[in-house]
Amino acid sequence: MNPRTPIRALAAELAAGTLTARALLDACVGRIDDPSGEGARAFLTVDRAATAAADAIDAFRAAGGTPTPLAGLPIAVKDLFDVAGQTTTAGSVVLADRPAAVRDAPVVARVRAAGAVVVGRTNMTEFAYSGLGLNAHYDTPTSPWDRATGRIPGGSSSGSAVAVADGMAAVALGTDTGGSCRIPAAFCGITGYKPTASRIPRQGVVPLAQSLDSVGPLGPTVDCCAIIDDILAGGTGDVSQGAPPPDRLRLAVLGDLVTDDLDAEVAAAHEAALSALSAAGIELVEVPFPELLELPTINRAGGLAAAEAYAWHRSLLADDGDRYDQRIRVRIAAGAEIGAADYLDVLAARDRLIATAADRLVGFDAFVLPSVAIVPPPIGAFSDDDPAHYSRLNLLALRNTSVGNFLDTCAISMPATPEGAAPVGLMLMGRPNGDQELLAAARTVEAALGAVTA
Repeated sequence: MNPRTPIRALAAELAAGTLTARALLDACVGRIDDPSGEGARAFLTVDRAATAAADAIDAFRAAGGTPTPLAGLPIAVKDLFDVAGQTTTAGSVVLADRPAAVRDAPVVARVRAAGAVVVGRTNMTEFAYSGLGLNAHYDTPTSPWDRATGRIPGGSSSGSAVAVADGMAAVALGTDTGGSCRIPAAFCGITGYKPTASRIPRQGVVPLAQSLDSVGPLGPTVDCCAIIDDILAGGTGDVSQGAPPPDRLRLAVLGDLVTDDLDAEVAAAHEAALSALSAAGIELVEVPFPELLELPTINRAGGLAAAEAYAWHRSLLADDGDRYDQRIRVRIAAGAEIGAADYLDVLAARDRLIATAADRLVGFDAFVLPSVAIVPPPIGAFSDDDPAHYSRLNLLALRNTSVGNFLDTCAISMPATPEGAAPVGLMLMGRPNGDQELLAAARTVEAALGAVTA
């Protein structure tokens, strides 16, 4: 298995007998165990017993059985998901002594039923409360770009993104409350999908903010994410590779808030991506959405995320607050200052902006915007002595992606630069419950981006 091989291609090799599930798993585990790689930082645990599942799939194939859609494909699982027999720590030492889960989270059960082999649990930002991917307890895996410097992977699904980018898993499960699938996908040069939140069950997943949380896949391509998304939503994974012809696609180009303060590399890559889409026959229309400029004010006290995170964490903070990464503790504790009236004001503003977004998107297939305003900063640029720097870059990392969570949309980030260049993502944002239409549009956009990512 080459890193970032699409799962449809891997499935074809497995079906043809040119690759076995055991060989595929061994290749992934070999990369995890490589002392010169990122495995020790990307994974918190590796399931060494997964070889039995891989061997069983190979035996079933050898006996003439017809395997399930993902049979034999290694999948990594973020440390927010319950896996039977394992403790869910949410990237924190605070939960390390909790009992092991007695059953898989429904989404884990669904990918297992589809034949996926769970290779291990991936590292993440503690309690999923940051877009940077730093973990003070278990170290931080690095973005594939510029490893000599050591740059942040994006968060909170940091280990999941690095696992896919480095070929330690074929695909991975993540969560997305403010961009936690899409930011690390953008920073690691892969694809990350945030579905409409209500489509995917969240039972057995440690929550951050119930109003915003969603469960989504990270993979090498749009097609990989579409297959996993269908399975997570209760489907079979049998999704079409087709897409509407480019001349039928109309995209609303967002500016205002989402193009402010872009890194030079991001601005240049975004313009090149839009040019490639236009050259491919995709119609691009600049659509004003100045109401997005209200978001920093609406969420100035921490918004829904802080209020709902504090409600879940308050007893843990009282008992074990000193064991949290203090950068995370401070952000969660801020929710204590959000009163009921303030919380209801945010909900009302959310409803208003959701309606405005629906109006702006009439006649278009999706919004298009940069996934993240910055390229991955060096890990060494963050220190406990400069919390303002951490806060500023965290807000910049989350700014664009969090729009989709606030508007309750589906959204996807795709690579917009070649492998080896500073990683930049291009994001499409669709309508609530318009997931299939958005994924179809993303296939067309991905094909057009080939002109700049090759």
